[in-house]
Amino acid sequence: MPKFKTILVTGGAGYIGSHCVIDLVNEGYDVIAIDNFANAVGDDEGSPALRKAEEITGKKITFYKADLLDKPQINEIFDKHEIDCVIHFAALKAVGESMQQPLLYYQNNLLGMLNLLEVMRSHSCYQMVFSSSCTVYGEPETLPITETHPTGSITNVYGRTKYFIEEMLKDLNTADKNWNIISLRYFNPVGAHPSGLIGEDPTKEFTNLMPFMAQVALGKKPVLTVFGNDYNTPDGTGIRDYIHVMDLASGHVAALNLLNDNHIGLKVYNLGTGKGVSVKELVTVFERVTGTKIPLKYVDRRLGDITAMWADASLAKEELGWCARYSIEEMCTDFWRWQTMNPNGYPKKNVKSSVIMNGTS
Repeated sequence: MPKFKTILVTGGAGYIGSHCVIDLVNEGYDVIAIDNFANAVGDDEGSPALRKAEEITGKKITFYKADLLDKPQINEIFDKHEIDCVIHFAALKAVGESMQQPLLYYQNNLLGMLNLLEVMRSHSCYQMVFSSSCTVYGEPETLPITETHPTGSITNVYGRTKYFIEEMLKDLNTADKNWNIISLRYFNPVGAHPSGLIGEDPTKEFTNLMPFMAQVALGKKPVLTVFGNDYNTPDGTGIRDYIHVMDLASGHVAALNLLNDNHIGLKVYNLGTGKGVSVKELVTVFERVTGTKIPLKYVDRRLGDITAMWADASLAKEELGWCARYSIEEMCTDFWRWQTMNPNGYPKKNVKSSVIMNGTS
């Protein structure tokens, strides 16, 4: 068993958080998940994603509907549980929306993190894995992007909130050496759990490419809107490093295991495949894997988007013992399995959940 026993996962009912919870439980950790359902599907009685996570793992998961902006509520959760480490996913995350509602993003993402850090400190919990983003790099100066690439020249508000939090963590680590933090800058999450039981829910508002493709393939949307076909790339569409959500989950477990055994202060790692794939290329693979046709509609570039970026994740391989294992074909296959098994998202709750709500079963 690890030295850490109990892990708090903020945003634990969300797309990436729920997949990470599965890996944590399978690794033997006790998980407490919290979520305010800003991005995830759920209600006062719990989270369908976490109910499916229980089905996959065969273990109960403690869940609280909670908001990081409610500091007394977070403090109460820490009072109830002896939390050893926090994996912090919770954030608003839509690039376009962040440009339209910057104050909302600054309030939610920055103040939420401040509240969390202050509550952690008051309970002598100094271990954290932070869900950062490749957006902190802005428009890349060189490719592939290493962790030493300059940060700060960011093209959107969402990315700036991640950058400001990273700067906050640097200052915190400088001022107080008790802190032990890993910041994971990951690239573009796609795919779903291979079981097809959990994935990115299509009933919530989303802006990511693969869920849109799947909705078009299912006939729920008429056409896939592609933002820009005049980029300086081989086929004119933007290039990204797409990474399977289960690879991201295992990356967080690898980071947690490193914190378990070492006091490292503050470290940053890229999580990506190291391969750039254009929008057109991803569509082509998705069509081939699913046997469907995706009609495309090209529109103007989206404010805040960049031309191309992909990771150099060799540092994570060297120090975390982690590397991405899933191919683009597997990413598309797993997401399509999730969508065809759940065309309308998570099934409505019709039985009493076994998820432990608010510490009681």
